[in-house]
Amino acid sequence: MSRKTERYPVEQSNSLWQLYKTVSFWKVVKVFIVTQLARFTPSLRFKNWLYRTFLRMNIGEQTAIALMVMMDVMFPERITIGRNTIIGYNTTILAHEYLIHEYRLGDVVIGDEVMIGANTTILPGVVVGNGAIVAAGTVVHKDVAPGSFVGGNPMQVIRE
Repeated sequence: MSRKTERYPVEQSNSLWQLYKTVSFWKVVKVFIVTQLARFTPSLRFKNWLYRTFLRMNIGEQTAIALMVMMDVMFPERITIGRNTIIGYNTTILAHEYLIHEYRLGDVVIGDEVMIGANTTILPGVVVGNGAIVAAGTVVHKDVAPGSFVGGNPMQVIRE
């Protein structure tokens, strides 16, 4: 169970200096504004509407995204969250990684009826299976099997 990312080598300076060769400046501005509005709104319906309408994210019905959740500001359309899932307070979901000599992109798929604890970081290219539970503070660096309970940094399976 490893992460599935696409790798793009860069030349000269590190990949973050070449950011606007990979994504439009105006897209980042729009996504940043919408994401910040969504982070602070207490309305789950309004938040999901913002994500679906302006960021083209696939968010399932009855999904609850808590306050302060930070969605990827470069490629939010690569994030899918299933139905009746909870994303805990201050979680970060990334679909990109900018590194020194390359950048990587990967879809993040979070299944149905998943519980993501507060302060979790989900890295690009990860699939979290249906019914999984991710403990608070976990760094999700590889796929999580359906129905399993994982936690920690590095992430470990607590229960299958």
